[in-house]
Amino acid sequence: MEQKQDLSVSRLANAWAELQAHASEGNPLEADASRLAFADPEFLLRRETRGIRFQLELLKPDLEQQAHGIENTVVVFGSARFRSEEDSVTMVAEAEASGDVEVIDRARKLARNAHYYEKARAFGKLVAQYSEDKPPETKLFICTGGGPGIMQAANRGAHEAGGLSVGLAIALPMEEAANPYVPPELSFKFHYFALRKMHFMMRAKALVVFPGGFGTLDELFEVITLVQTRKAKPVPIILFGSSYWKRLLNTDMLVEEGVISPNDLKLFQYVDDAQVAWDLIKNFYRL
Repeated sequence: MEQKQDLSVSRLANAWAELQAHASEGNPLEADASRLAFADPEFLLRRETRGIRFQLELLKPDLEQQAHGIENTVVVFGSARFRSEEDSVTMVAEAEASGDVEVIDRARKLARNAHYYEKARAFGKLVAQYSEDKPPETKLFICTGGGPGIMQAANRGAHEAGGLSVGLAIALPMEEAANPYVPPELSFKFHYFALRKMHFMMRAKALVVFPGGFGTLDELFEVITLVQTRKAKPVPIILFGSSYWKRLLNTDMLVEEGVISPNDLKLFQYVDDAQVAWDLIKNFYRL
């Protein structure tokens, strides 16, 4: 009996099969003019095809998030170096056992900030608990850079509350593995910072920024600038850890020098408690 064909089956040949078979035989991959263009890594990685790679990095995470019903996110930034209070105790003990003064000093500094990990974890849990029984169009999902530290903490909190969360990782030389609290289907990796930043903002309904270094500052000021210049709609921008941020940012000086206006200081708020941060977001959207 003749087998019937399924109309929903794609008729596009699996062009990757050739490459997989080639690799399984241990053959090195070389440029091949006869290879299909979209299945040719040598071609896709040329300088001239950079624009195509931009499009792919924009499209892939977009389609996957749409498929999982993720339309609204709360983005959490912060240091990748902070650890949980439990891990910090172990880290300090190992450092002290080494006898290295510099290693001990660094471990103690990081342990001093372990409470931020626990607060980011608590915040992630609050967001996921709110969304648990909401219709898809009003759910909020935690979105982070997908790495360790504060990012892991927020994803972990959402995971512990039974919620999905998103990780937008970046390929870096000193990169650690993606944290285990983001489901694999929502754990993305980027080559281009610009495309990653676009994805942070495309669905963001709020930004919560914990203490961090250059990367965190880069992400924070990117968002503040977009909102200030009206390239992005106003969203709650919450600086978590008022003592840290007020020591770091002398915003009054910027006003005094005339490089920002007094109203620009209303673009962000300081908080020190996970519930207060969540309440600010709820009040902003009247949730």
